[in-house]
Amino acid sequence: MSQTVLLHFSGQDHPGLTTALTGILADFDACILDVGQAVVHETLALGLLIELPVGAEFAPLKTALETRSESLGLRVRFTPISAEALSHWLSLQGKDRFILTVLGRSVTAAQLSAVTGVIAAQGLNIDRIERLSGRLSLAVHTPHANACVEIQASGAPRSQDEMKAGLLEVAQRFPIDVAFQRESIFRRNRRLFAFDMDSTLIQGEVIDELAKLAGVADQVVKITESAMRGEIEFQESFRRRVGLLKGLPEARVRELLGKIPLTEGAEQLICTLKTLGYKTAILSGGFTFFAHHLQQRFGIDYVYANELEMANGAVTGEVTGAIVDGARKAEALREIAERENISLEQVIAVGDGANDLPMLKLAGMGIAFRAKPLVRASASHSLTHLGLDSLLYLIGVRDRDTEKLACFQPVEVP
Repeated sequence: MSQTVLLHFSGQDHPGLTTALTGILADFDACILDVGQAVVHETLALGLLIELPVGAEFAPLKTALETRSESLGLRVRFTPISAEALSHWLSLQGKDRFILTVLGRSVTAAQLSAVTGVIAAQGLNIDRIERLSGRLSLAVHTPHANACVEIQASGAPRSQDEMKAGLLEVAQRFPIDVAFQRESIFRRNRRLFAFDMDSTLIQGEVIDELAKLAGVADQVVKITESAMRGEIEFQESFRRRVGLLKGLPEARVRELLGKIPLTEGAEQLICTLKTLGYKTAILSGGFTFFAHHLQQRFGIDYVYANELEMANGAVTGEVTGAIVDGARKAEALREIAERENISLEQVIAVGDGANDLPMLKLAGMGIAFRAKPLVRASASHSLTHLGLDSLLYLIGVRDRDTEKLACFQPVEVP
């Protein structure tokens, strides 16, 4: 019978180690069934599951590996694998795999212990842990620093609802977010990002800023609060608020284009997505004049928003065309996916309000970003503590990857 052995090497990392060790294995015609290598703080951990040819003796190979490991400054362990253990390992080939992404300004031992505790309670096995963010020391204060650890786990969770609830409790206990995705071909091949605009891509609500300019801010707030209590349907409340803007000079409206700041990380995210070839869309209950401003600045592919009517140099108090509400956002998302010939599983939608929920639920990955509590609880994913650029971690992009990109240069729009 052939022999199967697990080899584990550890020690100070330096170039040439893997070549030297696999060279010895080659001399003995060993077949590599599995391999895993990690380097943490310049310390190597290398595992090789090998199978020797039928009739081959393991003792000469063991001696050669021990001698070479000593000369390389490595420690080596040998673990014989039984036929039963090998058969069990092979039977796990098709097991479900999940990706958990832990995001915060820093990731502490207490936070990682709590997250991995939820994983263990569900009977999942952790196969890999990797840092996606750049190197960070707490001793050096870096404003808006990102810290991200990606965990790959496998198995069948006892209850995905219980697991989601457990991860949500951890995220509420610590200043972190935890995203939980099933590993699939779609997860690795997202093609479209769709964003709400107000309080998502930008830090504020355009209609509220217009109301301030028109001197009707208090009245608009009352209508908004009434709509949030369910006393007024969204489209009716929207028309009432727009009606209060009647007579506002167009020149004052245009003033807002340079005054409402982008959300932290928005520019880095969109520039990176464009460089990587993703399609992008703004699906907004706000106004086209601001959405088109962002479209021109960043090269956004699609815009669906409300047309604020103007005549004789002033706002008329009306909107032209159908109002973009929650249902229209979801419909637009489906239209774009069909036009681009992509599956909805390949779509990521991002928003903060209740009217974003239809598109968040339709997309393969719906993310509530700095959202209201109801939206966070209803969406499949929630991000609160970092900027929009942290979404890149959810598609597996590392900081060291983005540092090398020739990012899209935004055009300054007057």
